[in-house]
Amino acid sequence: MQGWLSIFIMIALGAGFALTSVLLSGLFGPRRPTPEKAAPYECGMPPVGDARERQSVKFYLVAMIFLLFDIEVAFLYPWAMALRQLGWPGLLQIVLFMLLLLAGYVYVWRKGVLDWGHDEWPREPDSRSLDVIRTTPLTTGAND
Repeated sequence: MQGWLSIFIMIALGAGFALTSVLLSGLFGPRRPTPEKAAPYECGMPPVGDARERQSVKFYLVAMIFLLFDIEVAFLYPWAMALRQLGWPGLLQIVLFMLLLLAGYVYVWRKGVLDWGHDEWPREPDSRSLDVIRTTPLTTGAND
C-alpha cells in the first residue's frame, strides 16, 4: 500500500496545482480584453500571415523519424544497466537491435528523407524529377 500512497499523493498534488492555477488566473487575469491583448504572443513580433498555412511533408517525416530513433535509443539505457546479468546473449541481442536501427537509418537516408536541399524529394530512381518538369516547355495554347 505504501507504493500506491505515493502515487495518490502525486495525483492529488498535480490536480491541486492545476485547479489552483486555473482559479488564480481567473481571479488575477485581465478583465478588459482588447484585440491586442487577445492576439497570440509571438516572441515580441507581430504575427504575419495565416497560421493555417500548409507545412511540407518533409517536416513531419523528419520529426517522426527523429522520434523513432530517439525512442529506440531510450531502450539502450535499461540494457546497459542489466548488461552483466544478460551476458553474451544480451550482447548479441543488442547488436542485432543496433543493426536493425542502422538498416532503418540507411534506408531513410537512401530514400532521400534526410535530404532537405533538393526540390525533387523524395528521390526515387524511376521517378521524374522536378528539374525535368521545369525544363519542359509550357504551352498555353495562345501562341500555338
